[in-house]
Amino acid sequence: MIEEQGRVLSVEEGAVWVETVRRSTCGSCQARAGCGQALLQRLGSGARQGFIRVVSDRECHVGDEVVIGIPEDAVVRGSFWVYVVPLAALFTCGSLAGALGAGEPGTIAAAFAGLFGGFGIVHWHARRSAADPSLQPRVLKSQQSVVSQS
Repeated sequence: MIEEQGRVLSVEEGAVWVETVRRSTCGSCQARAGCGQALLQRLGSGARQGFIRVVSDRECHVGDEVVIGIPEDAVVRGSFWVYVVPLAALFTCGSLAGALGAGEPGTIAAAFAGLFGGFGIVHWHARRSAADPSLQPRVLKSQQSVVSQS
């Protein structure tokens, strides 16, 4: 399970909106002196706020600190769809066009058509699986915040 800490911004039926702060790991890397990511971190783009809708079966309130998580296999499957499917379609269509005797411009056009077709397949799959609860982040732990009363 990949976990991240955040703070509840709003509560819905069966879900909460959580604010997380994305941080770079540049502080622990030995190559940070020659790394572009470390430069971006120093310029201020490394710690950006993110807002995400998280499925929750726990009682949460605005301001609560929560730990959210998503299964590793969901990330691996998502990466497969986003990276492998478009590239496989690109190479398949380009190779097929070349094998059928298309010239270089035709092969290039077929490869690009395959790439964009692969993007279309990814888009179709994303819409089809958007409501799958096994692919949604969930609240793993919640800790109520202490609100001072004046």
